[in-house]
Amino acid sequence: MKIKFLTILSIAAVAFLAACGKSDADLQKAVQDKLAADKVTGVSVAVSNGVATLSGEVADITVKNKAEASARAVEGIKSVTNNVTTRPLPVATPAASDQAQTGKITEDLKKAGCTGATVEAKDGAVTVSGEVPDAKYAECVQVVMQSGITGIKNELKKGK
Repeated sequence: MKIKFLTILSIAAVAFLAACGKSDADLQKAVQDKLAADKVTGVSVAVSNGVATLSGEVADITVKNKAEASARAVEGIKSVTNNVTTRPLPVATPAASDQAQTGKITEDLKKAGCTGATVEAKDGAVTVSGEVPDAKYAECVQVVMQSGITGIKNELKKGK
């Protein structure tokens, strides 16, 4: 009789311990600790019924995947819902139009007193040509080079 009682008591204790498991709060803390240990930042976690839901914004898909793998590695997590988003890629700034490039350099040359210089732009290629006063030549070339526009073909000549 004593053995039966101890056997039933042992089975009940094991069943009770198995049913308890870790609470959602314990699992959430464990996932947060795992994310921190794996150096994953920008991710929040909520756990409900053993399901971890990740949210936040990260730099790229590799960090998003790492966050999910970290959460899955925590014992007691049944599944992971990954709602983490990635930051959008930067949008390339379009090159200035031919008209804008021509206008910028023409205006800069005019301000510097570089009379006789002409500016042409076609398909992004800018050519500066013409004759400028000998005394202004170096200043005019400097204005062209400091325009901030790359790939300028400088055909300025010294005049009288």
